[in-house]
Formats: sequence, C-alpha cells, structure tokens
Amino acid sequence: MIISRRRLLGLVAGAAALIGVPSFWFSRMKTYSGPVSDHFDGLRFFDPDGSPPKSLREVLRWQLGSGRQRTDWPVWVPSPYADTPPARVDGARVRLSFVGHASWLLQTAGLNILIDPVWSERASPVAFAGPKRHNDPGIAFDALPEIDVALVSHGHYDHLDVATLSRLAAKFSPRVVTPLGNDVTMREADGAIRAEAFDWNARVELGPGVAVTLVATRHWSARGLFDRNKALWASFVLETPAGKLYVVCDSGYGDGGHFRRVAAAHGPLRLAILPIGAYEPRWFMRDQHMNPQDAVKALFDCGAAQALAHHHGTFQLTDEAIDAPVIALGEALDEAKVARERFVALKPGQVYEI
Repeated sequence: MIISRRRLLGLVAGAAALIGVPSFWFSRMKTYSGPVSDHFDGLRFFDPDGSPPKSLREVLRWQLGSGRQRTDWPVWVPSPYADTPPARVDGARVRLSFVGHASWLLQTAGLNILIDPVWSERASPVAFAGPKRHNDPGIAFDALPEIDVALVSHGHYDHLDVATLSRLAAKFSPRVVTPLGNDVTMREADGAIRAEAFDWNARVELGPGVAVTLVATRHWSARGLFDRNKALWASFVLETPAGKLYVVCDSGYGDGGHFRRVAAAHGPLRLAILPIGAYEPRWFMRDQHMNPQDAVKALFDCGAAQALAHHHGTFQLTDEAIDAPVIALGEALDEAKVARERFVALKPGQVYEI
C-alpha cells in the first residue's frame, strides 16, 4: 500500500493522541528519573496487574489492515448545551460540568477544579493532523471561573494538553496535580505551569475539606516513540464535603481488580466518573480502554452509588460510531438490570449536581 506523506503524518498523529507513537521527531521531552519501586524499574513505569502497550507493528496492523471497519463520524456534532458556571460553589454541594471527552469542571467547598482540561482544536502533537474536535467545549474558555487546581491523569494528548495548561497558567496560575514524570513534560513546555507530581496512593490536600488521592489504573502513558511509560498514569479519588468521587480518566477493565481495590481502600464512593468510549477494535483496545459493558462491571466493582460517563463523542480516536458508546451503555445497563438513571452520559455543557 502506498500512502502520501501527509496521510502518514495524519496516521502517526492520530496514534500519538491515543497511544503515544508519533515519529521520532515528536519525542524530544526529558523524562522522569527516581528510585525503583514496585511499579518503576528505574527507567519505566509498569502496572504489575496490567498489560504492556501495543507494539508499533500492532498499531500499523490496526491502522492499515485490510479488514479494518472504521465508522466515520459527522464533521460537526454540536451539543445543544453550554454552561456558564458560577464563580464558586460553597458548602457541601458538588457541581460537575461536562466540558467534553475527559474534561470536567468540579466546583465544591469554594474550590474550582479542572480534570484533564483540553480546550485545543486537536488532541495531537501537531496542529495540522490528528483527532479533531467534533463539538465545542461545553464551557467556553473565557467563561471559566477562576481555576484553583487542575488534575492531569497522564501524558496522552487527549488528556495532557500543554496549550490549554499554558492558557490556564497565564490566566489563573492554578496548581497542577499529576502523576510522576508528567510535570517534566509540562515544565519543558512552559515554566509557568505550576506542576506538582505524585506517586500512586499519594494523598494531596487541595483545600479545606477537599483532597485527592492518585490511584493505580489499568493504562499506560507516552508522548513519543521513545518515552513509553517514562511517566506515570493514574485515576483520582476526590474527597469532598458531599462524599468521595472516583474519577477514572482512562482504563482497561482486566479482571476488575483495580476497581475493587479502590472500593476496599476508599469506599463508600458517592460517584464514579467512568470512560465508555474509544474501544474498537477490541483486540487492540481491550487492555487500555473499557467498552460500555466493561464500564458497567466497573461500576459494580467500585460500588459507587451513581456514575457519569465520559471519554466519548468529542475526539474520534478509534473505530466505533460517535453514538455507539451511549447506545451500548443503555443496553449494558438494561442487561445488568441497572436503572439507566444510575449511570448517565451527559453531553458537553450539561451539569450534574450532588
């Protein structure tokens, strides 16, 4: 098969957004160094209960294979909602606004917290290729209240968006809490980003009555071909006046052990935010992304009273249709005899309050 240089760069940038395999010239970042642990061998991080990332050969098999079945998304699918958040939310109330993909604004106890903030047009290392937005962020950047903290789960381009973090640093100078090594990426790009890096199981005070614990998740991380797993990845357990919230930004399901361990260590959980998209083809995605059936199992495992869905409908990273995750979530809930109101998929700009 002969493909053009631009097409090749587009494939490379798309893969970079999801699995961190752009061409070598995209990988110039400095990387983490630190003591050996039960999930760091001195050079790379690993999940003792996970799976290694796919090889470049497997990436090319998926991207260029003759049997690939990719459903093209509509060019533009605007959300009918747009949120203008209040300046602050005080007391025991929690206000969650869905920005899109894996980005959220959480307001509680007088704090404004962004999770995996991405306002860029593309989730990609380059501006001209790679996954492009299919709808606007649910909150316009200029409508954001003063941001106190940003939580960034890992280094993939659809979660760690340096351009957005730089804009936030220039306007609000928030703390940025992230797993080990991602702070190196941020500071290399912009020294004004106030990155603080932590290991799994670290608990970080964010304000009166609010803290976050970084917990293991079944995933991996990279920004380029030569830095795979040289920075850590994590999910978040947030302690709020309304209860504990479990935010899973990216994860495969595996045997469900990660979710059961969070339930044992941090339960009871008031709410879980669980990914439901970017899952086809399953032979490639199973170890790093849950499908809706997996997400329903994860809800049972973690025991959260309520769940919200994300990681769908904004950036096309994989092969399923734009509406497939939400449709499949409803079917999975019906099959498991769980009320659909217990696990809700919002559109960008919609708000959920506790």
